[in-house]
Amino acid sequence: MTEHPQSPAFHAVSPDDALRSLQATAAGLSSTEAARRLAEHGPNRLPEPPKRSAVLRFLAHFHNVLIYVLIASAAVTAALQHWADTGVILAVVIVNAIIGFVQEGRAEQAMAAIRSMLAPRSAVLRGGRRQSVDAADLVPGDIVLIEAGDRVPADLRLIEARGLKTEEAILTGESVPVEKGTAPVAMDAALGDRTSMLFSGTLVAAGAGHGVVAATGMGTQIGRISGMLSEVQTLTTPLVEQMDTFARWLTVFILIVAGTLLAYGYFVGHLPFAELFMAVVGLSVAAIPEGLPAVLTITLAVGVQAMARRNAIVRRLPAIETLGSVSVICSDKTGTLTGNEMMAATLAATEHTYSIGGEG
Repeated sequence: MTEHPQSPAFHAVSPDDALRSLQATAAGLSSTEAARRLAEHGPNRLPEPPKRSAVLRFLAHFHNVLIYVLIASAAVTAALQHWADTGVILAVVIVNAIIGFVQEGRAEQAMAAIRSMLAPRSAVLRGGRRQSVDAADLVPGDIVLIEAGDRVPADLRLIEARGLKTEEAILTGESVPVEKGTAPVAMDAALGDRTSMLFSGTLVAAGAGHGVVAATGMGTQIGRISGMLSEVQTLTTPLVEQMDTFARWLTVFILIVAGTLLAYGYFVGHLPFAELFMAVVGLSVAAIPEGLPAVLTITLAVGVQAMARRNAIVRRLPAIETLGSVSVICSDKTGTLTGNEMMAATLAATEHTYSIGGEG
């Protein structure tokens, strides 16, 4: 993780130098100065991602080549007054969109709950007096008081630490609590080795102390990770890519066959054009696999529900097929992909093997 170009390396300077750099004192900022800095730096929260309206999210599930073909098929069957076929095709298309819309909505609600990782309130020194303020109102230069069990509300440069340990698995993947102190570390120290810093979103496992706010909002380490995630390129899953390719080739093939039959029947067979055209349209509609999207959607929905029963969030239905193709997951240690807890499950004694239950 690189240092923000406008932020000094607070981990490599003394607490006094950090206070001077932030134009702060150990007694904290005055209420007036805190309000001024809040207006200058903005609230200490990660920006909300742009949200699509419910209508746009619903319509997005119709953005598929095969769905376009099905809608066209429904229009043609309606023109031919084959109302039963029209109803079946439209039902398939609408049910497919509804299932995807509902599942995506549930996943987004679950992902929004992750934002609760940031502390809602914090104990700070303002004008030498301890106060409890909303974490969103913290500004650079604030003196934050922390103790075991607290969620760190912003990136802090420690001024005082007494037996302080924090769990930084969300940033480093390290499940073992890290000992913290006030001594400066090397300028090029890795994120996990910056023992003089506390990072937003991490959990205080033991001890107590206080530090000066060095960065808030998007300037924090977790904020920078959030910024990088917003730039991640969305890739098409193999199933969706294969379906798009299949739909394109099927559409081209049907159009070629239909055009060939129409030309042959009219110019060679000398058949009436109106009757011939309706016959070719009927053949084209029959060649479209209307049940394919329904079968795929139902299959993916069953997989998503199975994952949900195991507390796994799948935001988009096609992603379940990609996950099902995974045969090996490489992880460095316990704590990176787990609940950051380790426990013994089996004890092997000289004569017996014992199974152990429980959690944590």
